[in-house]
Amino acid sequence: MTPDPAPAVSPPGGTASGEGPAQPAGLTRREHEMLAFERQWWRHAGAKETAIREQFGVPPTRYYQVLNALVDRPAALAADPLLVRRLRRLRSARRQRRSPHLLGKGSSAL
Repeated sequence: MTPDPAPAVSPPGGTASGEGPAQPAGLTRREHEMLAFERQWWRHAGAKETAIREQFGVPPTRYYQVLNALVDRPAALAADPLLVRRLRRLRSARRQRRSPHLLGKGSSAL
């Protein structure tokens, strides 16, 4: 995969100019590229973040914001159901691990 000179990741729910026409399943070329990118495995810490900056031209935080919005879309689920379900499960597991820390010990007295 080579870096693309097109604009970086589009905002959730919108289309940026230069993003290209929508592909089958209602996703843009960039959104399909993001799903393909997420199918890859990374062996070294920081390698994925570096690749995000190089390929998409955005900081990893912004990439993950857009990815989270993308995996909530029915079109993404239709395009790659196994990947989207896996990403949703991972997101849910991260939220569950964080929530006890946010609530603290005294939250059970509500």
